[in-house]
Amino acid sequence: MIPKAQLSKLQSALPFWSSLILVPLAWMGAINGGWWLIAVPVATWYLFALLDAFTGLYLENADPQTEDSTIFWYRLITILWPFLQAGTLFGLLAYVGSTNHLGTWELVGLFFGVGVLTGTVGINYSHELMHQKPAWERWLGDILLAMVLYSHFRSEHLLVHHRYVATPRDPVTARYNQGFHRVFPRVIWTTLRSAWGAEKAMLARKKNPVWAFGNPFWRYLILQALALALAFWLAGWLGVALFLWQAWIAIWQLELVNYIEHYGLTREHLGDGKYEHVKPRHSWNAAHKASNWLLINLQRHSDHHYKPDRRFPLLQNYTEDEAPQLPYGYPIMTMVAMMPPIWRRVMNPRVRAWRKQFYPEIEDWTAYNKAQTPMPR
Repeated sequence: MIPKAQLSKLQSALPFWSSLILVPLAWMGAINGGWWLIAVPVATWYLFALLDAFTGLYLENADPQTEDSTIFWYRLITILWPFLQAGTLFGLLAYVGSTNHLGTWELVGLFFGVGVLTGTVGINYSHELMHQKPAWERWLGDILLAMVLYSHFRSEHLLVHHRYVATPRDPVTARYNQGFHRVFPRVIWTTLRSAWGAEKAMLARKKNPVWAFGNPFWRYLILQALALALAFWLAGWLGVALFLWQAWIAIWQLELVNYIEHYGLTREHLGDGKYEHVKPRHSWNAAHKASNWLLINLQRHSDHHYKPDRRFPLLQNYTEDEAPQLPYGYPIMTMVAMMPPIWRRVMNPRVRAWRKQFYPEIEDWTAYNKAQTPMPR
């Protein structure tokens, strides 16, 4: 158990501030061009994968009852990041709108890196913020999502994904043997539809029409329109095009992570549309130290779904007896997911082992593989 006195220290939280290195790298790419343009993706994917190899696993847990005041230095990075990201994204748009030393492909490469930054870090931090009780933190999460035009993710994630994960009703739970390239197009459309349906149903329960201002889609629309308008004001149509490009890359990064977090895992159908409660076994766990620094413990996903309101420093690690384990951290696993034959070779045996370990009584998995078990009630 990590002592509370240790959690209260700045030096304990500083490794989780490692995302800050991506901001100057993005600016170095804009100023220098050339090979500097790949600095952000290389640092995000390869540097932290290499650091994982050297730092190994981190298996210690903090007391989940630790007070928010004790983990102030951990929380502070998630509070500061929306302002840092806005300054980076819109600052770079203003910069390229007023200079001409970067060619077309250099601009594409630069904002590919920006999309890696806004997706790997920005959407991940928005995920942390949207789960918190203070409204101002949820607003910061909304601002981050507006910067990648994926605001509906909040509704879908909170109202659909957490409720229906590992069942046929969850759009982002990847089915066994289904490659990412087949999942990605489906997810883009179905998550928007399911988010809208969930908010519509919630309004109906309150006897409000779908166009009522209480529908958060109004907020999503306004924030996203403001982000696009600012991009146009800073750099014209070029700014809009580059903004859209980085948003697409960010969404791709998010859905890659969603793909690996639950691939092939299912909750047992108990009959009559009832499913077992969500347990740590229904998400893949990864205890790799360095990538958890970058991703603020997102890889402790087994505990996040078990206790969604826990702040990231308090998320618990689980052993292989309690939750399935990924062989590598997310940087490597997302790269592997882009190569379906290799992905299946790495992950399908692990899914089959998970089934034997936790559900030895289920002999026929055909309905689960094809998401043909009954829809949850």
